[in-house]
Amino acid sequence: MHDFPGTPAVALVSARAARALDEDLPPLLAAFKAAGAQCEIADWDDPHIEWARFDVALLRSTWDYTERLAEFLNWVARTAARTRLMNPAPVVRWNADKHYLRELAQQGLPVVASSFAEPGSDAAAVLAQFLAREACAEFVVKPAVGAGSRDTRRHARAATPEALAHIGALLGAQRSVLLQPYLPAIDAHGETALIFIAGRFSHAIRKGALLPAGAPATRALFAPERITPRTPQADEMQVAQRVLAALPCGVLPYARVDLIRDHAHAPCLLELELIEPSLFFAHAPDSAPRLAAAALAGVHA
Repeated sequence: MHDFPGTPAVALVSARAARALDEDLPPLLAAFKAAGAQCEIADWDDPHIEWARFDVALLRSTWDYTERLAEFLNWVARTAARTRLMNPAPVVRWNADKHYLRELAQQGLPVVASSFAEPGSDAAAVLAQFLAREACAEFVVKPAVGAGSRDTRRHARAATPEALAHIGALLGAQRSVLLQPYLPAIDAHGETALIFIAGRFSHAIRKGALLPAGAPATRALFAPERITPRTPQADEMQVAQRVLAALPCGVLPYARVDLIRDHAHAPCLLELELIEPSLFFAHAPDSAPRLAAAALAGVHA
C-alpha cells in the first residue's frame, strides 16, 4: 500500500490551478515529513490516483470545486469510502452551500443578515423584498455556492440595473443567490479570521476589504487578499467558539471562522470555512505541525 510499509501516507488534496497559489502547502509538506509521514500533493480530479493507498486525504486547495460541485461531491463520497477524508464528507457537503448560514442564524447565532433566492425566482421581486427588509446603503450579491469572491459584487442601493443584472445572471445559470447588507465596518476594521486546529484556537489574521465599490467580480481563482496578523478580541473569540460548539459534527481537525462587525460593532459570522480554507501558517509557525499531528492522530503505523 505504501512505498515504505508502516509509514503513514498522506495526500494534500489540491487542484491543478491552485498548487502554485497555495502558500500553506510547503509548510504542511515539511510538517508531515518531520512527523515521519509520506506526504504528496494530489489533485482531487486526477483519475489516475488510487486514494485507497493514503491513510489520510487532507483537503487543502480544491478551490475550483464551486464550478463543479456535483462532480466534487461525488468525488468526496467515493474518496471518503476509501480513505480517511478531512474534513469528513458530511461536513464538506453541509459547508459547500452557504444556506448553512440560515441554519446557524435559526439557532440564534450572530450571522450577517442573509437572504436567499433560488433559480426560477424573479430577480426584481427578490431585490425589492431584500431592500424592503434591509436599510443598507450598499449590499453584496454572491452565489450560494462560491469561494474566493468569484462572481461576488458590492452594489449601491441605488444601482438597481447593475444589481438586477447580477442577480439575474446567477439565477439564469441555475445558481442560488445570497444577498447580504454591506457592513461599513469592514472598510476600516476588515475581517477577523480565527483558525482552530483540533478544536483549539491556533491564531488569527486580519483580511482587508475585498470588494471595492463599483468593481466587477473577480475572474481569478480568488480575489487578491491583504493579510496581516491579528489578536482577536474577547467578543470575537466568544462568537467563534459558539459557532463551532453549535456544529453537530464534533471536533474537527481544522476550521476557520470569518467574522465582521455589524452596525453596533458586534462581531457576526460572515462565513464558516470547513472545506479548503487558507490557514495562514506563516502567521503561526507551529500551526502546520499541529495540523499534521491532528491529521495523523489515530493512524496506526
